[in-house]
Parts: sequence; C-alpha cells; structure tokens
Amino acid sequence: MAAIKKDEELLAEVYRNTHYALVSIADILPETEDEPLREELKRMHEGYERISGKAAHCAHERGIALKEPGPIKKAMMWSAIKMNAIKDDSRAHIAEMMTQGTVMGITALTRSIKDSEEGADENILAVARELLAMEEEYEKRLKNYL
Repeated sequence: MAAIKKDEELLAEVYRNTHYALVSIADILPETEDEPLREELKRMHEGYERISGKAAHCAHERGIALKEPGPIKKAMMWSAIKMNAIKDDSRAHIAEMMTQGTVMGITALTRSIKDSEEGADENILAVARELLAMEEEYEKRLKNYL
C-alpha cells in the first residue's frame, strides 16, 4: 500500500509541476516581446505538455485521479506574473521570473523523487526523472537571457 501512495504522490508532483509551468508560460507569453525568448518559452511549453501527458497516461493506467491547480491558485499566479511584467517586461526580468519558477520546480521534484525512490513504480520514476532533467536544461537555457 505504501508504494501505491508514493506513486500517487510522485505523479501528483509531476502533474502539479507541469501545470504550474504551463500556466506560467501561457501567462507570460503575451508580455514577452523578445522573439528568441518567446520561441524558447514555446519550446518549454511543448516539453511540459509532453511530460504532463505522460503523467496523465501513467495515472489513467493505474486509476489515479490527478488534480489541476485550483482557480484561486491560478488567479494568484496570473496576477503575480502580470504585475511583475508590468513593473519590468525586459527580456532579462522575464527570464529571471521563469528561472525562479523552474528552480522551485526542480527543488520540489528532487525532493519528491528522493522520497519515492524506494518502492515507487519505475515508469513513474522515469517520467519524474525526465521532467527533472528537462527542467535542469531549461534553467541553463534561460540563463542565456539574463
């Protein structure tokens, strides 16, 4: 039973992480005028969508229900991003905001993977590790825009 709980928690973290990223990117794209950064954000969005789909597929196969962030959390994220972008919509500032979010995701995901490694489903761990590697790569690429 403990392994199933670990699987659910790890999948929930992957799904939450990807959805926060997808919402953040969708919120910041209209504020981003720098074309190379816009293209980078679109590539990131595609990557997060792909991993989100893998997590949803894993959950469906196992009968696990995943929850999207609630409307209040989404509204808070939207307003924080919009207010930050109004203050400063420079390429460097947008890259900094996205880097901070990515680092928060890396931290939460690393913790969840470490907590789940013993006894978790290998397919779920593989999806989580793929997301972690992807986010670490995104962090490096975003730093080019600072």
